Amino acid sequence: MALEQLRTFLVRLQDDPNRKALVLAAATADDVAKIAAELGYEFAGDALPRFSRQTVGCVTVSKQETPGEYN
Repeated sequence: MALEQLRTFLVRLQDDPNRKALVLAAATADDVAKIAAELGYEFAGDALPRFSRQTVGCVTVSKQETPGEYN
């Protein structure tokens, strides 16, 4: 169910450039899940990596490699 919610959300991003920009600027997969939740989609951030390197509709999911922070 959660993966279908994620798939549907990714397809919706095709027609929502503002929301797509928010997703592209998100720092973590959990942040993407929170953006989706605002639209009523329910999935955890850990579902997003399952779509890595896949295209859903016209949206391609790719993991951003960013260095960790040092405290």
